[in-house]
Amino acid sequence: MRKRTRRRRLTMTSLIDVIFLLLLFFMLSSTFSRFAEVELSTAGAGGAGTSDVKMSFLQLGENDLRVDGQDVVIGALPGTFAGISPQAETLQVIVSLHDDVTAQRLADVLVILRRIERLKINVLGS
Repeated sequence: MRKRTRRRRLTMTSLIDVIFLLLLFFMLSSTFSRFAEVELSTAGAGGAGTSDVKMSFLQLGENDLRVDGQDVVIGALPGTFAGISPQAETLQVIVSLHDDVTAQRLADVLVILRRIERLKINVLGS
């Protein structure tokens, strides 16, 4: 005769404990802060430009910053664009990035440029 084996019931207590500990771990290790956003727009299709739009070229490197070929300190950017003609509708700034530029440096420059009124910013990247 065959020996009758007794089945053990599975207890859910240990599974619930593990799930609770995982939930607690992920809740405590998550960050609920909101990060600042930098608005970027894509370049529009080529078309007839108006004469009211003035253009400026900004070259951004890891340690250098040039506006229209002249070296500029990052803190002096608002003063560089302060001379926008009142008759000009907008000033289009084309930002060219070197290969060694970090995302944080680009974000710092874009935050400063966003504070200046009547600037339209286009970022060129590779």
